Amino acid sequence: MNKVRAGAAEAVADIPDGASLAVGGFGLSGVPEVLIRALYERGTTGLEVVSNNCGVDGRGLGVLLSAGRIARVTGSYVGENKEFARQYLSGELEVELTPQGTLAERLRAGGAGIPAFYTPAGVGTQIANGGLPWRYAPDGTVAVASPRKETRDFAGRPYVLEHGITTDFALVRAWRGDHHGNLVFRRATANFNPLAAMAGRITVAEVEELVEPGALRPDEIHVPGIYVQRVVALTAGQAADKPIEKRTVRP
Repeated sequence: MNKVRAGAAEAVADIPDGASLAVGGFGLSGVPEVLIRALYERGTTGLEVVSNNCGVDGRGLGVLLSAGRIARVTGSYVGENKEFARQYLSGELEVELTPQGTLAERLRAGGAGIPAFYTPAGVGTQIANGGLPWRYAPDGTVAVASPRKETRDFAGRPYVLEHGITTDFALVRAWRGDHHGNLVFRRATANFNPLAAMAGRITVAEVEELVEPGALRPDEIHVPGIYVQRVVALTAGQAADKPIEKRTVRP
């Protein structure tokens, strides 16, 4: 039951090339920076990533992206990463864009064992009709396009079928966690982290504060330990490293 690992390097050591990863975070909030950098240092490549966004240049998943370690991304927001845009438009990166709420539900559904669901989001667009560029060729033509999805009417309204997502591994960051893998998220970090944690077959959590079993009240736990296989306790410096994507100050 003790799922604590000695460090991030040990926790990600068996993630192979070509693995699929669900990664928590929204912008730079709640991003498992330490686990991502450990994966970078290991040299793992050909990764298929499912995450709301792909970090920014030099932070978050942007570290793996700029090194050419990511082959495919399923996400909903990619507007803050110039290297992402360059790789996508040049045909180096395959990208499946999906509505943000749909992405969240696809991760939750996968973790809950639900294979697919219907949603009105995307009906009448390329999300449902197909033809959205997933990968470009070097000459700028579309090499791989999204397929047409099944649609169905319920009570006279059209809905599109979306599939749940499960991944080989998941990397998440939590505010507090115990030796059994029970996790508590705080404020903005309770974004895609709980959903990513559910979707991974093997979930690795970096926690800002590691507590003893029994210290967390059952009613405050956001993700129970049954979803989490490995826990890494952050140092005080690592826990305090919380960058702000766009700092706004008064003149």
